[in-house]
Amino acid sequence: MNILLIYPKFPDTFWSFKHALKFIHKQATLPPLGLITVAAMLPEKWNKKLVDLNIEKLTEKDIEWADCVFISGMIVQKESVLKIINTFREKGITIVAGGPLFTIEPDSFDMVDYLILNEAEITLPKFLDDFQNGKAKHIYTTTEFPDIKDTPAPMWELLNLKRYATMSIQFSRGCPFHCDFCNVTALFGHKVRLKTAEQIINELDSLFKLGWRDGVFFVDDNLIGNRKRLKEDLLPALIEWQKNKKGIPFNTEVSINLADDEEMMQLMVDAGFDTVFVGVETPDEDSLIECSKKQNKNRDMVADIKRMQHFGLQVQGGFIVGFDNDTESIFQRQIDFIQKSGIVTAMVGLLQAPPGTKLYDRLKRENRIIGDTSGDNVDGTTNIIPRMNIDTLREGYKNILESIYAPKPYYQRVTTFLREYKAPKIKTPIRAHSIMAMLESIVLLGIIGKERKYYWRLILWTFVRRPKLISIAFTLAIYGHHFRKICDMHVV
Repeated sequence: MNILLIYPKFPDTFWSFKHALKFIHKQATLPPLGLITVAAMLPEKWNKKLVDLNIEKLTEKDIEWADCVFISGMIVQKESVLKIINTFREKGITIVAGGPLFTIEPDSFDMVDYLILNEAEITLPKFLDDFQNGKAKHIYTTTEFPDIKDTPAPMWELLNLKRYATMSIQFSRGCPFHCDFCNVTALFGHKVRLKTAEQIINELDSLFKLGWRDGVFFVDDNLIGNRKRLKEDLLPALIEWQKNKKGIPFNTEVSINLADDEEMMQLMVDAGFDTVFVGVETPDEDSLIECSKKQNKNRDMVADIKRMQHFGLQVQGGFIVGFDNDTESIFQRQIDFIQKSGIVTAMVGLLQAPPGTKLYDRLKRENRIIGDTSGDNVDGTTNIIPRMNIDTLREGYKNILESIYAPKPYYQRVTTFLREYKAPKIKTPIRAHSIMAMLESIVLLGIIGKERKYYWRLILWTFVRRPKLISIAFTLAIYGHHFRKICDMHVV
């Protein structure tokens, strides 16, 4: 059989980095890790081809070639998913779909021939057996969580590596926490399941052999969910691996209590991690209690963030407004926190309630669900009726974005970060595309751009005070260009 694997298009969002990617002439931030892992689970004799609509177009030749199409996607990709489904239904080609969007909203996709829900390690083999025996069912689902030590390595060879800014890899699934707005545990459970260090090293080796030399994102929802295994198994293996691989930087997602563990932070930095995303959510203690974000309570989060920065970890942060306990003071408090902490990449969104979360169930009982989530954390929409007046909430949200991404406060925040940040332990060679990005930023931001005064102030300050961080200063200036474009979409 000819199997066409299709990854839907992302809209222009905060995390798409669309306007930043242009500087390095890349088309997408990350590859479809789930889909190329599924490809490795399909029968070896089947022919497989990947079309990632974020880097290329679907052609008539692709459609004519396919006997069957496999689609995966997230909520934010729903519009693109529906277009793909309509295209292949019109052609009478069998459609198989799975991934978070379909698992969360299976009733929305009766038009799909086969829905392979939850984690593919369990549901896909059952489907494949039935499919090849001519007795496949419409839906395959499970309440079990697989042992991912049995998960095959992704089929990296299906990718056009040159089109991506970063590669992705996964060490663990599941999260030990119970944040009531998050659907990670609904999808993957509370028990943290791990691959072995040997699996991860083999996957990195295969990427390296294919010529990959840029960053790798560990997509784990909380990499430090099992600290013991991380310290004793994965991080020592990564440290050893880096000795021969000449500086491939890693980034990932962690909970803020990483700041309590200096040994862990040092091991992560030694292993090549230079950036972590942390769900800060809110500086308001009552709102943290409301959303069961216990790991963030009763701590000085600004000090925690600066501690991570001092170790050499750039902290990216997620923030939310619209909790029931929020008052009108929350907007300025969020602005002050973000500016003081030096979190340059600050994703601020209105509270949304995804299906499958405790928040969704509570608000549904209270008749406060008013539609579906968009899946875009920074589009200024919500699917709930908030306690705060909705117009006040939207105006306050607009004010946050204007306040933190206007050129002057944004560049001030970059300087605050660079003042605290320890230069990365792993020395990443400067690539040709990085030099081109610097040169383009000089023209577009330093000469043409309205922010040129602040741009040059940052570059000159960094060159004099923190010269080892000059490439990071250029990168963050480019990020700011992207973030302002996104804010203009939702604020103007």
